[in-house]
Amino acid sequence: MTRREPAYDAVRRAGVLRVSRPGTEWLSTGWNGGRRTADAVYNVTVPDGWNRTDLDTYIAERLEQAGFAEASEHEQGQTDVGPALLTGAKQRDACGARCGSVTAYATAGISNPAALPMDPDEEGEQPVSAGDEQRPGHGTVNIIVGTTKALAPGALANLVAVAAEAKAATLLAETGYPGTTTDAIITGHDPTGEQVSFSGSGTDVGAATRACVREALRATLRAHYEGCNSELPDAVSDAPYGVSTEIRATVFQPAFED
Repeated sequence: MTRREPAYDAVRRAGVLRVSRPGTEWLSTGWNGGRRTADAVYNVTVPDGWNRTDLDTYIAERLEQAGFAEASEHEQGQTDVGPALLTGAKQRDACGARCGSVTAYATAGISNPAALPMDPDEEGEQPVSAGDEQRPGHGTVNIIVGTTKALAPGALANLVAVAAEAKAATLLAETGYPGTTTDAIITGHDPTGEQVSFSGSGTDVGAATRACVREALRATLRAHYEGCNSELPDAVSDAPYGVSTEIRATVFQPAFED
């Protein structure tokens, strides 16, 4: 049986996962995110105790160390490095899944779970602090999804929501938590592909994305926790960096006019 290569190919090197397809338009929720056209995106593992704040420079350094050509070109000012995500999870545990026009890759660590209890103890509206700047390094669930279809602008944005929903559903089933404090997603599409107006869960692209995220995420969780002989935290209090949203918001209805 001939092995079919994924449309979004990937390689791991020196703690970096590169996912590539020429001329892809990407939408990233990670550092320096937004929309960008690039030939590749990256998932970069940071070491324990990592405390760098010059993230653009750090990412360029890591890509250069990994031997990816895009890094040296960036240093010379000739091109822009594609979107990159940062994580404390090891790229040795990265897993991918393919279904129809969609390919997805995932890494996951759950040492910083973010629980959302439906009946928190605190009542009434409480002030919410922005807290420290979001920083990876203790876990993180990173998802990269690409489709060979050409998505309408809203459909590409909606694909982030579809991937996030699939991530949360899978994590709830596997870990009891919908996510971690530093999760991020990159979605991509081929502007030259077949035009698609929608990417919801009932579409071919949306359904394939849900399946790919589920399978890739479950596989990387198994690889991560079985490979390092560690256990998922049973409660936020058991996790080194977990949080639980115990505050309540004030519910109201918008004004109504005839």
